[in-house]
Amino acid sequence: MRIAIASDHAAFALKGMLAAWLRDEGHEVIDLGPDSDARVDYPDFGYKLAAAVAGGDAERGVALCGSGIGISIAVNRHPAVRCALVGEPLSATLAREHNDANVIALGARLTGEDMAKACITAFLTTGFAGGRHTDRVAKLGHLQSEEPSA
Repeated sequence: MRIAIASDHAAFALKGMLAAWLRDEGHEVIDLGPDSDARVDYPDFGYKLAAAVAGGDAERGVALCGSGIGISIAVNRHPAVRCALVGEPLSATLAREHNDANVIALGARLTGEDMAKACITAFLTTGFAGGRHTDRVAKLGHLQSEEPSA
């Protein structure tokens, strides 16, 4: 699978470890930065990640910052991207099954390496359930003012 990964400075070390691990697992990894732990603004890297996933450069994305909150908000500004902030594998599984999440967000200051790997594994190996969730997911790609009436 082709996976884009991006972080801010607080998650730079975790990003490097996860990128190497994903490559070892056989995935193609697109590292969107940053290239050091020098202070950066997470929205810049969240927007790059969202564009890569929405544009088809990557099938899935991994977004990282100190808490995971800021970068997940930035990624979710793109209407074609559904980013789920998770801290354990069940949330990652449900994000895929029910929300067809195409990006996962993790907080480097809150999630250890083993838990991050477990969350990403669940995220990458779980399919979208479809069915009753399909119409709901379709609504997520519309601005509220554009949303079709139910």
